[in-house]
Parts: sequence; structure tokens; C-alpha cells
Amino acid sequence: MLEYKSYTGHAEFDAEAGLFHGEVLDTHDVITFQGTSVAELEKAFRDSIDDYLDFCADRGEEPDKAFSGRLMLRLRPELHRRVHLAARREGKSLNQWIADKLGRSTVVSS
Repeated sequence: MLEYKSYTGHAEFDAEAGLFHGEVLDTHDVITFQGTSVAELEKAFRDSIDDYLDFCADRGEEPDKAFSGRLMLRLRPELHRRVHLAARREGKSLNQWIADKLGRSTVVSS
């Protein structure tokens, strides 16, 4: 994973093309980058983010940040009830209970 200015990039190596190629993961907008070496890939990633931010500024638009901190979650009614009761037993709001459980998840933490 690559990180720059609060954006995260993921890259893969295409052995057939002899090229690293990647995409920024944190936006709804499509931002890609590529390079023939790790150093070139990292530079291309940073340049792509800078170009994207400049493009947004030129258009007078806010850059896309896909994560507002709000999450819509749909549950089966029975699961919703059980989760609500578990949160109440721990003296927490439903939101805080879910955030705590997700924060402790090994999938989320890694």
C-alpha cells in the first residue's frame, strides 16, 4: 500500500508488460498511476494525487474523499435486535458498539 496526503494506493506488477500499475482506493473518482520501478511507481502515485488535487482546485471542486465517517448498514431485523440488545447490555449506543467491534476486528486492524 502507498500513502500520500491521506490517500491510499494499491499497486500490482504486470510481469507480461514489465510494469507496475495501481489505483487510488480512497475515492469514487478514478485515479491511476504506473511505473517500471518501485521508485517510479511511488513518484507516479504522488504525482497523480497532486494532479488530481490541482484539477479539483482549477474546477473549484472539493476533492473526493469517499469516507465521511458515516456508514449505512442493513441488517436482518432479528440481527438488528440482537445487536441492539448487546449494545444496551454494555451500556453503549448501537453506533459505539458497532464501531468498537469493527475497531477490534483483525481484518480492520491490519
